[in-house]
Amino acid sequence: ADRVEIRVQDYRDTDDGPFDAISSIGMFEHVGEQQMAAYLRCLRQLVRPGGRVLNHAISRPDPDDDAGVSPRSFMGRYVFPDAALLEVGTVVSSMQRTGLEVRDVHSLREHYARTLRAWVANLEGDWDRAQRLVGPGRARVWRLYLAGCALGFEQGRTSIHQVLAVRPTARGESGMPADRSSLVVDRDHPVGR
Repeated sequence: ADRVEIRVQDYRDTDDGPFDAISSIGMFEHVGEQQMAAYLRCLRQLVRPGGRVLNHAISRPDPDDDAGVSPRSFMGRYVFPDAALLEVGTVVSSMQRTGLEVRDVHSLREHYARTLRAWVANLEGDWDRAQRLVGPGRARVWRLYLAGCALGFEQGRTSIHQVLAVRPTARGESGMPADRSSLVVDRDHPVGR
């Protein structure tokens, strides 16, 4: 617990560091394509040389498809009015251009579809309470949103990726293990061994 700090704050207000590692989870979708380069430059400055950056974000498989998040879509109007889903290749290229070295890209699409189905089941299981907390209309919006998203992930119309990058040292060292199998964390195989 003394080795990890969890913050909910605007990245532009972060003036300390450098950090050994930064995880951006479920936030990148709200940065927008116009601010992406500035955001990634900020992450690069905040992580120490040899440090890691993990970007975990919903993405779109087709760069020409807005993946249902236009301002007039259901999701854009009722759930995420500021969302911008980018194609993972765009994210990887942008990270590389800002001086971060991409080391691993992992799709969690099928996992997230199962997660969304579980969230729908939990919402349905506590439906009366949900309606009392947020009102019937809002509860219906979230039920439809979660179920629709699950279908989108199952059918491959929407995806979610984790992109792991490092800020190389001045000598070009990444501080990362040589192969992906060393990234797996369990009792018998700690990271980096």
